[in-house]
Amino acid sequence: MTGPARSAPSAACGPDELRTLFLFEKLTEDQLARLCADGRVELIESGPVYAEGEPASCFYVLIEGALVLSRQVGADDVEISRTSQRGVYAGAFQAYLGDRVPQVYTASLRVSEPSRFFVLPADALARLMREWFPMAVHMLEGLFLGMRTTQQAIGQRERLLALGSLSAGLTHELNNPAAAAVRAASALRERVAGMRHKLALIASGPYDRATLGILIRLQEEAVERVAKAPVLTPLEAGDREDAVTDWLDDHGIAGGWDLAPTFVQAGLDLPWLEQVAGSVPDAIREGAVRWLNYTVETELLMNEIEDSTARISTLVAAAKQYSQLDRAPYQRVDVHELLDSTLVMLAGKIGDGVTVVREYDRALPKIPAYAAELNQVWTNLIDNAVAAMDGVGTLTVRTAPSQDHLGVDHVVVEIADTGPGVAPEIRDRIFEPFFTTKPVGAGTGLGLDISWRIVVTKHHGDLSVESVPGDTRFRVRLPAEPADEPADEPAV
Repeated sequence: MTGPARSAPSAACGPDELRTLFLFEKLTEDQLARLCADGRVELIESGPVYAEGEPASCFYVLIEGALVLSRQVGADDVEISRTSQRGVYAGAFQAYLGDRVPQVYTASLRVSEPSRFFVLPADALARLMREWFPMAVHMLEGLFLGMRTTQQAIGQRERLLALGSLSAGLTHELNNPAAAAVRAASALRERVAGMRHKLALIASGPYDRATLGILIRLQEEAVERVAKAPVLTPLEAGDREDAVTDWLDDHGIAGGWDLAPTFVQAGLDLPWLEQVAGSVPDAIREGAVRWLNYTVETELLMNEIEDSTARISTLVAAAKQYSQLDRAPYQRVDVHELLDSTLVMLAGKIGDGVTVVREYDRALPKIPAYAAELNQVWTNLIDNAVAAMDGVGTLTVRTAPSQDHLGVDHVVVEIADTGPGVAPEIRDRIFEPFFTTKPVGAGTGLGLDISWRIVVTKHHGDLSVESVPGDTRFRVRLPAEPADEPADEPAV
């Protein structure tokens, strides 16, 4: 918009002309006269009339000419309607709701040729609506406000359902490493008790200082080998366990089948066992081997506890990142951190049948955003993708830089799946509130509507979809710099 269009001086307002407009055709002579008294007819030259977001001060009804309505989507001005139909209206048509809704223009209006309008001030429209159509106004208020309340209530329910699902998944994810740590700690207590007993035997046995030095050296070497132990396939592990069992049996060490799995897991192979056999007298070989078994068992259990507690710490950090509870609502964020925390939180729902591929451009800058709400967008898009694939397929999460036609930098996040795709006949409806393809009770139809409002309304970005069977991509474009001050009210 470059400025308001020029208006000619007000022309005479004739009740007979107003009656030819479908909006006023049922009004009485007195009502038409009242409209002419409160309003005016204006000839507006080609150009902008008002801009989206400005205070809604007037109600415009087209008498003759042509108008264009547009909405701001990110940095783009997107045309939503172009018409020359007499009687179409725009502007402050929600004036009758008063201060219960923001009284601003919800779109931008321009005229593509000199056009005549009947123009009515917003306060006059509100007053006349209440005087002439009190029942209709009450019903319209109930419809508008009731629909908004319903959307908010169901949107809140959807967020609570999602939170419940995420909490159940997180509880399951936390329970596994926690249980493993408890089991390992219990086993470690037993092994430490065994080591104390074995240490007492060593202290009272026929071990001179040199022999004890050798045992301590072998113990240190065993610990080092545990840290460098290779990852074996089940077949490789089985073959090595058989070989170690045979070696132990051949050297007169009872219960070799019980000791072999621990030695193999710790990376203690036959050459190393031969080194042990050659380092200690035959009389104490079995005691030395069992002492080393206690050592590596203890080390393996401590590694298991460390891994389990590290997994718990990672999950807690992901939950903290996902919820953003300890951070400012509006901040500069790394979208990769948000995406990763969401993937961790959704790991239980994604399941083992879905392969997750991350294609991140790590050079992307941090962007200003409402981080917790963007996480809600990622949750909705990823959840839909997994559902579309019925739990089997490839989920690809991509990030990339982008520029719009004005050269404004954006960050693009793409959620792609290998599901059957979005049918062309419903593609234009998927962002509508309450529209869903899921079975009754399985979805509210608000996930994509909420996502669209978070991305477009709150972040001045863009949310779009491209889909063919086997390749559906939801693409989120977010400005790299703030378009204006952050909104005071949430978008959902």
